[in-house]
Amino acid sequence: MIANVPTPRLSRRALFAGALFSPGRFRSAEAILEKTIASGQLHSAVLRVDQKGETFERAFGKAKPDSPFLIASITKPMTATAVMILADRGLLNYEDPASKYLDNFTAGDRAKITIRHLLTHSSGLPDMLPENVAMRQRQAPLRDFVRAALTTPLLFAPGARTSYQSMGILLAAEIVERVARQPLRQFLKTELFQPLRMNSTALGQIAGAVKIQVEHADPPGGTPETANWDWNSLWWRDFGAPWGGAHSTAADIAKLLQAFLHPTGTPLKKETAQRMTANQNAALDKPYGIGWAMNAAGFGHGGSTGTCCWADTAKDSTFVLLTSLPAKVSRKPIIDPVSKAVRAAL
Repeated sequence: MIANVPTPRLSRRALFAGALFSPGRFRSAEAILEKTIASGQLHSAVLRVDQKGETFERAFGKAKPDSPFLIASITKPMTATAVMILADRGLLNYEDPASKYLDNFTAGDRAKITIRHLLTHSSGLPDMLPENVAMRQRQAPLRDFVRAALTTPLLFAPGARTSYQSMGILLAAEIVERVARQPLRQFLKTELFQPLRMNSTALGQIAGAVKIQVEHADPPGGTPETANWDWNSLWWRDFGAPWGGAHSTAADIAKLLQAFLHPTGTPLKKETAQRMTANQNAALDKPYGIGWAMNAAGFGHGGSTGTCCWADTAKDSTFVLLTSLPAKVSRKPIIDPVSKAVRAAL
């Protein structure tokens, strides 16, 4: 028998599901999470599914249904939305060269990089800076990351192909701050989170956030040497990385997905929201929306801390899975099979 394993928690939404989400509808997905919690492999998780006005939500392990998680790269579509809010207001054009807003960003092929490239992973910028770990070790301020991203070597000519790049999202965030003349975290709060009533979401720290199992992090965490800069450190939790520093709940992420699945004109124009969830890289090697990843069924995103969300347009449904186990460990045994089981149940 495994000692001290938390009893899985069941939310009221799961207990009192409607006719569409009758008890047992997502039993296969629940069983995967129950098994990994019981084994001790996974410490905390929340699963939420919304379809046609009905909701299933269940918390597992140490988590509660309203527990905030560090959502990592699900932050990216939030940052991209901030850019497009400014575009809707005529304060920028996402086809503009990034150099129009970023001083001295013209060396070599940088002059060819547009805001579109930054938001669709086609700029040629790297995912992480070569000096990323060293900068985190010394708890460098965000402005140092911006300064380094402005001069770091490009991997390929802008627009030549698609390559996942957090640094492009960082520079897009810098453009938001310069155009809006306020910190991104404040802009997101007032222009995105509040309008969508995402009251448990913030770019930065939130009290009571679930701890990530950093011993499985990449780069490795959970050691005295990394304790002051890993995902659970006070520095990183409040760092506010625009590519991966937001905290949120399953319910709030579901609200974000619904805002794009059924756009109402808030916080974006309907046509802008639709453009963000359409493939912008049709001529390139990999599909990508504006901030959103694309798949055959719709759009979504994942996060390296062990998070995943998606919207299925044909089935009018959204899925959110937040876990405490980093994706490099949890993707194959937990995230992918739970996602597949939910799709099958829908």
